[in-house]
Amino acid sequence: MNASALQLRRVLAVDPTSKGFGYAVFEGPAVLVDWGVKHARADRNAQCLQQARQLIDRYQPEVLVVENTAAKGSRRCPRVTQLIEYLLLMAAGRDIRTQRILRQQVQRCFSENGPAPKRQMALAIAARFPELEPRLPPVRKPYMSEDERMSIFDAVAFGLVSYEPWHRKRRALSLPSLETSFPHA
Repeated sequence: MNASALQLRRVLAVDPTSKGFGYAVFEGPAVLVDWGVKHARADRNAQCLQQARQLIDRYQPEVLVVENTAAKGSRRCPRVTQLIEYLLLMAAGRDIRTQRILRQQVQRCFSENGPAPKRQMALAIAARFPELEPRLPPVRKPYMSEDERMSIFDAVAFGLVSYEPWHRKRRALSLPSLETSFPHA
């Protein structure tokens, strides 16, 4: 596959949470087609799979991108890990390529000096895609659970990193360095 084909491929990135999943659909690294949060209540994995199937039917992605939960240090619960495996199987059954992204890959994409906090990554993503700015959660206090909207930013980050083999440099993705853009965040 040549570089221009990689640039324009349609990607569906999914980030499961305890209550559903966040998602982002790309048409190349510069075009965010759709994003949001899907909720599940009773049988969460079955409901999430049904909602993911609907997104796949609607957008016909060439690639499904998820977190690599098999990697050392993954802190995903067994149910979410199982959901990711089910998503990968569903994609394979539809001849959709899959890509597992390490959290460390995401952090490297957003910072040159060690892991970048999620809030800083979300701010950098909102700077890149201003349409996401209204979805930025408030600053998280130590006693607060993570806001479900953060899964949108995680999905966007996974999607952007999936284009990394095509664009090795952060500048090519037009993502500012956190150290220069948000020095006191």
